[in-house]
Amino acid sequence: MTMDLNLAIAVHSEWKALLLAAIINNETLDTASIAKDNCCELGKWLHTNAKAHFGSLPSFEACVVKHAKFHIEASKVAAAINTKKYPDALAMLNAGTAYSAASSAVQVAINNLKTEAGL
Repeated sequence: MTMDLNLAIAVHSEWKALLLAAIINNETLDTASIAKDNCCELGKWLHTNAKAHFGSLPSFEACVVKHAKFHIEASKVAAAINTKKYPDALAMLNAGTAYSAASSAVQVAINNLKTEAGL
């Protein structure tokens, strides 16, 4: 199974919009699932087929680590949303925050893996 890593980048970029929508719509999110790095398509791929094919590449381990960190940060925003701390949740999505850094880092890591793996 191959993975469209450009699509994976796009999907992870959409998390900010999903979190903003949850704030606007007063939604409750599943923080436990969001925190897991193996629930999204990229995570499933990283922990199965990609590990078998690309696990020895330096960029692979970095991608796994950055991806996991991203999901942890997204779950922290989701937790703030679930406790109705909307100003805090909004602030967590700003530039210069842990969420923003994790989001950028996972995109860079995916691109690095894509390049090193020749995908």
